[in-house]
Amino acid sequence: MIPLKLKDLHVTPCPDTPEYTNLVTSNGNPIPARCLFIEGTVVNRSKNTVLNADVFGRLYDANGNEVLPERTRLGAIEEVPPGESPFSIRISVPVTSALPLTLEQFKASGFSGTVRR
Repeated sequence: MIPLKLKDLHVTPCPDTPEYTNLVTSNGNPIPARCLFIEGTVVNRSKNTVLNADVFGRLYDANGNEVLPERTRLGAIEEVPPGESPFSIRISVPVTSALPLTLEQFKASGFSGTVRR
């Protein structure tokens, strides 16, 4: 497992097109969701390309409420070469979550080779 640093994190809304319109499920009930991208820079200080790096973090809405309390793994970065690289992961949050979001405790880690199942 290779740890990666995340920096310059920010949230960007998805384009207002049908492929980014979606719903999330809460207690079995579908509710409208807002599509967002978490973007920033990932820093790989190792000499190896990292594959399938999991991104973890906590999201809080403008009122300080945790947005996805049951989920700290927010996505993955398919490939991270040595050095600094831009990244973007797509998330869906309930439209009831007040913007702007605060990003806390973000980190990532992955493997230098293919993980076998």
